[in-house]
Amino acid sequence: MIVMKILLLFVAWCVLLVVSWPLALIAPLLFVAVWLLVLPFRLLGAVIEAALALIKAILLLPARLLGYGKSPVGDSKSSG
Repeated sequence: MIVMKILLLFVAWCVLLVVSWPLALIAPLLFVAVWLLVLPFRLLGAVIEAALALIKAILLLPARLLGYGKSPVGDSKSSG
């Protein structure tokens, strides 16, 4: 699937090269510039997601210690 996307992107770039070669030469540079501009926001999103997962784990720790969510004693799954 990824190979097909790369192939289609290359074909589109070749068409753009034939139609407007200056734009086709600028497009990869613009792609890199936009990627570098967006990178800090992606890292910030990962940090916020990790912080929220930590808060969730801390808040749910007492319930996990008390056994919330475990199957009942008489359940057939727990009597292995």
